[in-house]
Amino acid sequence: MELTKKRLAQIVFDHNDKASRTFDLVLLALIFGSVLVAVLDSVGELHDVYGDTFYILELLFTFLFTIEYILRIWLTSKTFRYVTSFFGIVDLLAILPVYLSFFVVNIQLLTVVRALRLLRVIRILKLGRYLSEADFIKESLKASMAKIQIFLFTVLTVVLIMGTLMYLVEGPAAGFTSIPRGMYWAIVTLTTVGFGDITPETPLGQFIASLIMLLGYAIIAVPTGIVSSEMAKRRKPEEIIHTKACHSCGEEGLGLNDLYCRHCGEELDKIR
Repeated sequence: MELTKKRLAQIVFDHNDKASRTFDLVLLALIFGSVLVAVLDSVGELHDVYGDTFYILELLFTFLFTIEYILRIWLTSKTFRYVTSFFGIVDLLAILPVYLSFFVVNIQLLTVVRALRLLRVIRILKLGRYLSEADFIKESLKASMAKIQIFLFTVLTVVLIMGTLMYLVEGPAAGFTSIPRGMYWAIVTLTTVGFGDITPETPLGQFIASLIMLLGYAIIAVPTGIVSSEMAKRRKPEEIIHTKACHSCGEEGLGLNDLYCRHCGEELDKIR
């Protein structure tokens, strides 16, 4: 029994052998299917025709995700740590709305139940534990944080200067009624969105706007380059492809040679 439970834990929490990868692929298909049903069910025309079918499918998905949730609680050695973890909460929220709808019978609360059922879309967050590159991207973003903060501070400085300048050049007559309003226009223009709700009217203002647009195209590539550089430095294929997870807290992306979980300190099973 203990050996069977240990093997099941490896299948559910790890991603290294054929059985665990098959388990992941099946769950991925279920997640995508449940989210697709939730999205299609929100379309009035489809709900009128296929509402009963969508409801049956939703009950089926909820039943399967409930089994998965119970299985994870049973297999982990520290239940409370898993239940209160990010993915534990996501797993619970993925099934809770449907069960709540069974107990809300007052007609005036039906709209609340309908809103709660929209939380089914949160199942898409369950994908995080099955993406092999997720931990790699997270570490690259964390290493790039200082550079990105400096970049954002530089952008905010440009926005403040340009917003103030446009407020002085154009003034309230063109819609630049305050410096914050000018900063809003500068952000919209710098990000190349261009809503067109505020536009410069003077030749000098239009010249400044052109400079900001060109600067926006140049700035777009900066954060991408920062993160890509960190990803290139940190890329270690053997660590990305082969990983294991902690059966106590559910921490993902642990190396095959790690003896203890970096999150909770629990001793890890060796992968043979």
